[in-house]
Amino acid sequence: MQVPWKLGSFTISANVLILLLLIPFVHSYYDPLELIKDRILNSDKQSVEKMSPKLSFEITVHGVLLWVSMGFLMPVGLLIIRMSNTEMCGRRLKLLFYLHVTLQILSVLLVTVAAVMSIKNFENVFNNQHRRIGVALYAFIWVQAFIGFRRPHKGIRGRSKWFFVHWGLGTGIAVLGVINIYTGLQAYHEKTSRSISLWSTLFTIEICFITFLYLFQDKWNHIQKQGMVLRAEPVLPTNEENITREEPRIRAKNTLLMIMNK
Repeated sequence: MQVPWKLGSFTISANVLILLLLIPFVHSYYDPLELIKDRILNSDKQSVEKMSPKLSFEITVHGVLLWVSMGFLMPVGLLIIRMSNTEMCGRRLKLLFYLHVTLQILSVLLVTVAAVMSIKNFENVFNNQHRRIGVALYAFIWVQAFIGFRRPHKGIRGRSKWFFVHWGLGTGIAVLGVINIYTGLQAYHEKTSRSISLWSTLFTIEICFITFLYLFQDKWNHIQKQGMVLRAEPVLPTNEENITREEPRIRAKNTLLMIMNK
């Protein structure tokens, strides 16, 4: 009788142990909302833990670098090279060209620093639009820099094709860079829960001003040309002025005819 008792006590102990082990699974089975709630709370705790002051500072520096490079230097570089299209002075044309090149090189360097920071310090998981666009921009920017240094001289065959590719790619990079700054501000808001309305407004005002100057250049040249044409063309008298000028002659002629008839 001793063996069955020991066997029974072992069986009861084993069943109790199995039930204790199955309690969390049974609880989660009957209360899935609690399980989901726990997972959300744990993920929030992990995100809060990851957002340390150091990481917040690195994200801010990353955003400032891209704002200065792709949100200011690159659009201003496009504006300057557009100004050179109507410049007739060789010295000023050369100055505008080298200023364009300097701003674009500086922009590429700042973008590269921001890219190294993102690869080194941030999560390399391309699960949002900002990160995917950023990776494409990093590649396109260096391709554009290589194309720029391979610029053929004027009059050489293939210069027109190079100009079209360089202009199209540069314009596309500038537009995509502006879009990605907005997505970066939104990602910063989602990550830190901080307001971005002020920064979005300031950036929008800046881009609208640069776009206005970019589009106004052609109109300004057109206005200047219109003024030159008006000054160069002779001013023709109107019909009323012609009649007024001819009246004394007609009167004198009629008077002379009357005298001769007498």
